[in-house]
Amino acid sequence: MKILRCCLFVLLLFALASAYAETPGIAGESDMTAVIDLATDGLTPVLASLLQTGTYPAAVDVSSSMFKVVGCDLVVAGDQMTARLHMKSDAYTYMFPGSAEDAVRADPTQWISLDRTEGDFVFDLPVSALDAVIECAAFSERKQLWYPRTLLVRSDSLPTDAWAETSFATAASLSLEDGTYLCEVSLSGAGRAALVSPATLTVKSGVCTADIVFTTKKIDYVIVDGTTISSAGTENGAAFTVPVTAFDLPLGIIVDSTAIKPSVEVPYTMVFDSSSLKRE
Repeated sequence: MKILRCCLFVLLLFALASAYAETPGIAGESDMTAVIDLATDGLTPVLASLLQTGTYPAAVDVSSSMFKVVGCDLVVAGDQMTARLHMKSDAYTYMFPGSAEDAVRADPTQWISLDRTEGDFVFDLPVSALDAVIECAAFSERKQLWYPRTLLVRSDSLPTDAWAETSFATAASLSLEDGTYLCEVSLSGAGRAALVSPATLTVKSGVCTADIVFTTKKIDYVIVDGTTISSAGTENGAAFTVPVTAFDLPLGIIVDSTAIKPSVEVPYTMVFDSSSLKRE
């Protein structure tokens, strides 16, 4: 039995070695840094049909700290989307929209070349959906190896005018009169924070804000639309007044959690459900 196990183990090693030998030019485990898991819990893929034609700034999550994306422009044209990835350097000269194995086997004409126009370093990567993991590969010029990468373009980073009008509602489109309302709100993201629901909304002169309360007191500020908002109190949980620019749309919110030291900023998305609105 021991001899049989040894033989099977040797055969397994041989099979793995043979598989690797069939696809040379791919970075091995010793060449890789730690892989960052891209959280997609609670996210629904967003197709181009939900967006308006145009170019919009977008945030991109990347599975490796070595693949440094310093900015992204999402180009929407009909039912097609392209992420213009602005890179920190020209360390990677090619990308491929697929696995590293497929990149090695593909005709070089299928590789995406790095655009060095005007001193910028840009890859134009096709995107089938936002809020969904994109498998791709990047070629290191120095090491002459393809590295497997995954990316995620976040819909919650898009400006409101990027969305088709049928994709969301606003206080104006819902004809909300000045006053207070109750509205169900959900929170999703990589952390453990949760919101009390429903939240109290206030509409004044067409501007809508929400008093959101977290189920924990260990949050000292949040960031919404680039604005830092301090806690309004922690009696029943950390409370904040935040703008509601749209309903039925993922709205980005960064939460500074003090549950651990040092505190850490964690990205989440909020969705206010327009169908649950009730006048208070």
